[in-house]
Amino acid sequence: MTSRTPAADRLLSTASELFAKEGIRSVGIDRILAEAGTAKATLYHAHGSKEALVVAYLEQRDVNDRRAYRKQAAVTEAGTAQVYVAFDLAEKAAMTGNYVGCVYANALNEFPDPSHPVALAVRRHRDWIREQWIEALGALPDAAGLAEEIHMIYDGALFGAKAAQSPQPIRRARELVETVILRAAQTAGA
Repeated sequence: MTSRTPAADRLLSTASELFAKEGIRSVGIDRILAEAGTAKATLYHAHGSKEALVVAYLEQRDVNDRRAYRKQAAVTEAGTAQVYVAFDLAEKAAMTGNYVGCVYANALNEFPDPSHPVALAVRRHRDWIREQWIEALGALPDAAGLAEEIHMIYDGALFGAKAAQSPQPIRRARELVETVILRAAQTAGA
């Protein structure tokens, strides 16, 4: 339903910035419209509702995150080293001022119903990340189970970095994942 007009682009850009910084429910549609310099008709024409705008925001983040991941993965050694790409990108993000943590987890906090379109957009992103890890871990036994463990460590690292306002939890999580992968590789070779 998204319409790519300059006004619609401004609306999505403004909403994305505000949602990431301040949360989704705390930012009213009138404020988004005012800061974007757009009319309510732009919202309805381009997205239909605030919730659809939130989904568009998450989908745009997902596209950007996938692009960044692929770019970094292209210059990273093949195999298990590909798992660390997400940690390296997260660490880089956490080094910026006022790190807000994982925007996807933040969205789930505000829209916990698993059947809600926001939750479904978050799940698509998380599934994609896990697929990248499963592919990178393909030579190891139970790559899917290992990717699930890594995802739990990753989630904890993002929350830890948000709480500490420091990339250190992400660095430590990356070290833990290196140990988990090494142990799995040793077990497979035994």
